[in-house]
Amino acid sequence: MSALTLYDQAAAIWFLFAWLGFNFMIDHSPWRQKSLSRAMEDYRRHWMVVMAGRQVRIMDTAIISGLQQGTAFFASTALLAIGGSFALLDSTDTILRIAGDLDIPVEQSRALWEIKVLGLMLILAYAFFKFGWAYRLFNYASIIMGSVPEPTATNRDRVMKMSAQAGELNVLAGRHFNRGQRAFFFAIGFLGWFAGPAVFAIMTAAVLLVLLRRQFASRSRDAVLSGHHLAFPEEEKAGEYTDTGSSNPFT
Repeated sequence: MSALTLYDQAAAIWFLFAWLGFNFMIDHSPWRQKSLSRAMEDYRRHWMVVMAGRQVRIMDTAIISGLQQGTAFFASTALLAIGGSFALLDSTDTILRIAGDLDIPVEQSRALWEIKVLGLMLILAYAFFKFGWAYRLFNYASIIMGSVPEPTATNRDRVMKMSAQAGELNVLAGRHFNRGQRAFFFAIGFLGWFAGPAVFAIMTAAVLLVLLRRQFASRSRDAVLSGHHLAFPEEEKAGEYTDTGSSNPFT
């Protein structure tokens, strides 16, 4: 690690603070109650409740299939990116020589270059792990969805419990998928390190600001929340989001 200057270390610490801090804010802090991701979790749970009341669930299976396909696409992309990173690692000398000939601002230290490539590979591997687990959770959710019986006068409690199970698995799958996407987004900021620690810090800050805006001040968040009171009237009156997995459409 002696190849890292104090500026490199400071930029790397800022990157980890921004990434882990954003994950904590969205997944665990009180701020998550106002985030776009939290609002979508309400809709995921409510979707499973509504699904349980349908006799024909073709639309629900099509939606869950689409979510699985999207997750599989990102997992495949992460694998391809990891393979590309191995190619960068094997071609270190060639890349540094070409960058020097073209006056491209790339660090000329072989050790530092390899540290940066390995760091990028770790981020992509983390993203692949999250996408792979999200795909598996969507698969589990679809199996439980298929096992939810049609509601009758005698099995309402059973139907609601099973639909709540599917809803929680759907929420967990969405969380892991979101974390994988965040890893991709912050990987873009990490690429700035190849141009130097200053660019690394600036690009990390830019990615963080974009993600914060999307979660708390974007048009997509406004669009989602504009219909929140229609799906969750009681929660809207309370002025906050609450879990809707216990709602019973059969009573």
